[in-house]
Amino acid sequence: MKKTPLYQTHVDLGAKMTDFAGYEMPLVYTSGLEEHLHTRKAVGVFDVSHMGQFIIKGKEAAELVQNVTSNSVKKLKIGQAQYSCLPNANGGIVDDLIVYRLDEDQCSEGEQAFMLVVNASNEEKDWNWIVEQNTYDTRMINISCQTALIAVQGPRVNEVLQALTDVDLSKIDYYHFEKGQVAGCENVLISATGYTGSGGFELYVKNDDAQTVWDAVLKHELAQPIGLGARDSLRLEMGYCLYGNDIDDTTSPIEAGLSWITKTKAGVFPSQELFAKQKKEGTDQRLIGFVVEGRRVPRNGYELMDAEDNVIGRVTSGCHSPSLDKPIGLGYVKTEFKEVGTEFFVAIRKKRLKAVVQKLPFVDPTV
Repeated sequence: MKKTPLYQTHVDLGAKMTDFAGYEMPLVYTSGLEEHLHTRKAVGVFDVSHMGQFIIKGKEAAELVQNVTSNSVKKLKIGQAQYSCLPNANGGIVDDLIVYRLDEDQCSEGEQAFMLVVNASNEEKDWNWIVEQNTYDTRMINISCQTALIAVQGPRVNEVLQALTDVDLSKIDYYHFEKGQVAGCENVLISATGYTGSGGFELYVKNDDAQTVWDAVLKHELAQPIGLGARDSLRLEMGYCLYGNDIDDTTSPIEAGLSWITKTKAGVFPSQELFAKQKKEGTDQRLIGFVVEGRRVPRNGYELMDAEDNVIGRVTSGCHSPSLDKPIGLGYVKTEFKEVGTEFFVAIRKKRLKAVVQKLPFVDPTV
């Protein structure tokens, strides 16, 4: 399996390691419950260096990015980021991603530059998909193997990071970024993004600087290393989609509740006309959040049933929410069952567990 630049550090910290997207990654250091709650109240530090990063630059870079992604790329200003997806030609999703509009210091006159951050499991697939559609005056550079990514998340993140950087973190708005020095390391991209809902930053650093930045952040008493287990429960409490579970090559962004990143008038991208029709006419199924009575956790693939035992959908993600102390899940249901408050059942073998549709996110970490 592949290893991130921080692999040995995780082993030395006693992390339980697991295979994730071909990488040997830390699943848990202490306990998933403790790590989850620590991130919600203080600062959690995640190694997410397995993520992929592509640079696209050239005179027609914006045209290429616009015509392979679903959001409105041309609205991006330098220093802004945008959540989006790569639609396929059959109404599904190749991947979800974040698009960064980079500065043009390293560009020739008339050129623009973007960074696309993609899921590790889809890196090769995404690269090939974009290459197939690149008929534009652009250059594509895969910097995934050269780049480490450390996510520093939680409500007290500024107390930990501000002393380590020359950048005024209070001036970086949500889904914006700046480059600066962190822990003495130059040209760190500091992005006000994350996958926990608790606020914070993601730090893109050179592989050689990863250990220095990681160690500096974790010297603070508020900071604690967090594994993939808590990362999953944190994102699920926010209702954030996980590729391969909640979205994939067969699910449309409209079905997944991602109409807000699907700007069908922004450009000519795959399945644009289909998505426009779905936005206007609706879809047969929708992704919803739900809470389950009792203590049993809904798992990916479990069937969802109505009162007459008819199958109305399936679970895509589930966990026991540490913040709510109850089981929660995401799943697709027939559209008539999508309204908040609707009751149905989760089928676990011969048992039927009562569930109710709940508005997302499940929790508000700012309260």
